[in-house]
Amino acid sequence: MSETTTGADKKTARATGARRRHSRHGPDVAWGFLLPGGGVLAVWGSPGCGKTVTAVKIAKHLASQKKNVALLLCDMTAPMMPCICPPSELECDKSLGSIFAAQRISVNLIKHNLTTHKKLSYLTMLGLRKGENEYTYAACTKQQAEELIRGLREIAPYVVIDCSSYIANDILSAVALMEADSVLRLANCDLKSIGYLSSQLPLLRELHWDEDKQYKAASNIKPLQAADRIGQVLGSVAFQLPHSQELEEQYLEGTLLNDLSMKDSKAFRREIEKICKEVF
Repeated sequence: MSETTTGADKKTARATGARRRHSRHGPDVAWGFLLPGGGVLAVWGSPGCGKTVTAVKIAKHLASQKKNVALLLCDMTAPMMPCICPPSELECDKSLGSIFAAQRISVNLIKHNLTTHKKLSYLTMLGLRKGENEYTYAACTKQQAEELIRGLREIAPYVVIDCSSYIANDILSAVALMEADSVLRLANCDLKSIGYLSSQLPLLRELHWDEDKQYKAASNIKPLQAADRIGQVLGSVAFQLPHSQELEEQYLEGTLLNDLSMKDSKAFRREIEKICKEVF
């Protein structure tokens, strides 16, 4: 698909792809995911590009619109749950890793291990707890990853997946990128991000990844980074996420589910709204 492809074209292609991916799971499952609105969005990109921040804020925005959303945090080396909100704000203390102890993953098993927020009733989350790592639980298999994502589709009409950068060593993130209806691909406006993506994209192409479903986004844009500079480094992008000092402070404090109320965050909030409207 060319760089000039419209959002409507992407949505049509995404629906067609979703139909192909889910038809093998039976007509009832496939039907549910082709209803207007909703779907699975995987957020992925170079290290330090703001994947988790963006994924959380997208999920938060959807939940604030009274849309049921499930947020899956894939990182097994640095658990992201503690970075999102204080433990005291959560209804329970469950872990993504517990799911992988089972040979087969059912919807009921997923529901039992979901974490809910006391004040955000439309949001549910799944990730590792503080202190856990990739060796705390059994390793995730390709089949388990597919069953997990399929189960989340049945639980919530909107699913946002925060993928880790290193897909070669992360089966869950790799499967998420393949199974998602859309992929938001983030990159900072620097050569390191470009170098990273150049090294990782061939891995996805080997798996016959559908590149048509990706939306490219420039992340953490500083005030002095002009639009033409972004184009020179990243090429054509669908979204531009500006730097926000308030957002950076939320990340450092582990309060990403808090509202962004400062004036310097207005442009970022507007772009998140734009992403949600375009992608879903």
